[in-house]
Amino acid sequence: MRARSALFDVYGGYLRSRGGSAAIAALVRLLEPLGFGAPAIRTAVSRMVRQGWLAPIRLDDGPGYTLTPRGQRRLDEAGARIYRTRPSTWDGRWHVVVLEDLPVRHARDRLASSLRLLGYGPLGPATWVAPRPSPEIAEVLAGEEVLARVFHGELDGGVDGGDTALATRAWDLDTLGRDYRAFVSEWDERMSEVDGDSPAEAFAASQRLLHAWRKFLFRDPGLPDELLPADWPGHRAARFFDEHTARLAPAAKEFLDDCLNRGGRTRSSA
Repeated sequence: MRARSALFDVYGGYLRSRGGSAAIAALVRLLEPLGFGAPAIRTAVSRMVRQGWLAPIRLDDGPGYTLTPRGQRRLDEAGARIYRTRPSTWDGRWHVVVLEDLPVRHARDRLASSLRLLGYGPLGPATWVAPRPSPEIAEVLAGEEVLARVFHGELDGGVDGGDTALATRAWDLDTLGRDYRAFVSEWDERMSEVDGDSPAEAFAASQRLLHAWRKFLFRDPGLPDELLPADWPGHRAARFFDEHTARLAPAAKEFLDDCLNRGGRTRSSA
């Protein structure tokens, strides 16, 4: 885990619901159990400011940082998929993005990473599909200065394999399923060692679990059940994540409150 990723997780998992702001001193205390020192955190915060995710503000207890509107949108979208708070219904149409021109290599790789994070899978170098549109798609395309045709499309019923085959082509579901099973197997032992008696330990364990779970956002678009294999391992993995997150939540919140109240209070949301 890098300091920047840890900050995204802290803002998304805890601070977003508390106004989206925290003093730098509180951020340093929060990430200490994860092994990060103040210099690494300050460097990561500065980078997130340059990238437009955070903005400096003055809090009652000193300098701090708040989420920008762009940061709020990204974390709200990611949070909805992490915690599956939106309906998974599907109207049978795909959201299609067809790039008019392919950007240069480094920009193409960056764009592909962003599209995958938003839930899009590739059908070819210039064509991406998702089971539902992302509210960030226009912003991502504009940020890379890429022109694209964006529309909803329904697959022709005569296509061999239909929507299930298209989903299998856009996402490697076999490998993804195996990795979901491996996730549960690996983290079951780790989480069984954390009982919540230590608030700092519970917070750190919850953050590490969240970081590992969040990686699936780049690979799993949240397909509807009718497009998934039977007994999809992702469902069991989601229950595992939810159960342990809820189990450690009281102790993690105790640690969070202590860090924020010792000279690092969050700003009230407007």
